[in-house]
Order: sequence, then C-alpha cells, then structure tokens
Amino acid sequence: MTTPTKVYFPAFSLKICAELYAPADGATDRQGAAIVISHPMTGVKEQTAANYARVFSQAGFYALAFDAGYQGESTGQPRGLEDPHQRVEDVKAAVSYLTILKGKVDPERIGVLGICASGGYTSYATQSDSRIKALGTVSAACVGRMTRGGSVHRENSQENPEVIAAALGAAAQWRNRVANNEHLQPPKMIDITTMSDDTDSFLKDAADYYQTPRGHHDRSDQRIPPVSSDLMISYDSFNFQHLISPRPLLMIHGSEAQTLHYSETAVKAAKDPKELFILKGKNHVDPYDDLSDTGPKLVDFFGKSLT
Repeated sequence: MTTPTKVYFPAFSLKICAELYAPADGATDRQGAAIVISHPMTGVKEQTAANYARVFSQAGFYALAFDAGYQGESTGQPRGLEDPHQRVEDVKAAVSYLTILKGKVDPERIGVLGICASGGYTSYATQSDSRIKALGTVSAACVGRMTRGGSVHRENSQENPEVIAAALGAAAQWRNRVANNEHLQPPKMIDITTMSDDTDSFLKDAADYYQTPRGHHDRSDQRIPPVSSDLMISYDSFNFQHLISPRPLLMIHGSEAQTLHYSETAVKAAKDPKELFILKGKNHVDPYDDLSDTGPKLVDFFGKSLT
C-alpha cells in the first residue's frame, strides 16, 4: 500500500496540510490523472478522505487529501471554524498545488471528490473553476441550507426565520464575548455521551462513526465555534449547479440517509452529463468506511472522465 507524503500549500492566508498519495506500483496507468478529496464537516484528512485516497491510489490515480483551513493540521484561528468560502478556496488551492507537480500530474486531468458538507463545497468550487474536469460527491450536503433550516432533514429544507434568528444571535453573542477577551471552548456538534432515545437520528449515525473506533481521530473533536453560523447563513452550495456542465457530475447517496434530498435537488438542478447513484439500505455515514460500492463506482467514473 502506498505511504502518503505530507505536503503544504497556501489557501487565502492559511497554510493547508495535505497528504499526497501516488499511484500504487503496478496500478493502471491513468496518464497523470489526479483527484482532490475534501473531508466532511468536523472531519480530518485521516478519516474517510484517506479511505478514498487509498482506493484511488490502488487504481492508479494521484490522490490529495487535505485538512480544511482552521481544522486538523492546517492553520487558522479559531480552531474548528466552518467557513464555506475558505472551504471552497481550500479545494481550488489543492487543485493549484497539483498543477505544479510537473511530470507527475497532468493539469488537464484533475477531478474532485467531496464528502458530506464537502459535497456542497466541491460543487461550488467546480461551478466556478474550469480546471476541475469531473466532480464526484458522497453524502453531499449544504451547510447554508442546514443552518437556515435548523437541521439536515428533508422537512428542514425550507428557511425558518426563528432558526435563522437564533443562529445569528448565538454567533453575535460569541463574537462579543471573544471581543471582550473571554476564553471560550466551542460546543460539540456531536456528543455520544449526551445522547438519548430522543436524539436526532442524523447525530446518532454521525456519532457512531466519529466517536467510535470506526472513525475516531484525536484531531476530529466535532467542536464548531458558533460564529460559523453567520458565515454559513447566506451560503448555498447548489444554486449554480448547472454551471458544472458539460463536465461530468456523479452524486452518490444512501437511500436511508436523512440528507438524500440534497443530492436529489442538486442533481435535478444540474445539466447533463449527471448521475445520482443510490446506495440501497445505506445511511449518511455508511459510505465513509464501507467503500464496497462507492469505491468501484468512483474509480470507473473518474477513469472515464479523466483518462
């Protein structure tokens, strides 16, 4: 198995830490094709992003998995901040980094994979960066719609004025307290120790990945500063999904995922070539570490789209 090389590149004013996986020895010659992999909200590059990077490496691609700005081993304060525009720039900066790998990566054969919230961020990036030649997503979501609706469920897909007011109020209070030099610890988005029968099913599924041996990592603590809300509130991942065409789009989602509606509406808004691939019986986080269907599907997709 290929051992990744740790690399760094700039994105806005931050230093992004990434791991570059080279094609495995004896793998199919992909003619320098490479895939950027962007991790979920509250995740880090060593979790599901690394799982996909290893699959791509074994299939002959270069794969670059990185920590988002403010998260993991990348720089930025406050830690854990979820800034959609930084996240989009991180993806574009990762593409820029791949273009400097002369003699290894073909800059005309770069694709992107986004997982969870990054399925949204990478959609936004691909809409506005023609260097990205193909986009795949797994369990895509939009943090703006989530923030405006109060949750990721289909029934929360409409704007809720009360939810918006509460989110902006919490962000404003956080900003004021920081301005007054209070040292604050951000709350956890997911906390398995406080869950009950009434806990949101999405949070239960997420905790089963992030806070168990399945996916636990010390740098992924699920703490998000409330100020993230006023950065996410007016952001939307999929408003210009049609701009991805004529480049190919593949969106993969579990049939039992609370977030399935995001991929359904995003694919509907996109133009051809596009595909929504449903994983029967799978929830939102199942494809984070079960790549039995997603791995071959994505390898075939990027193989046809980039080589």
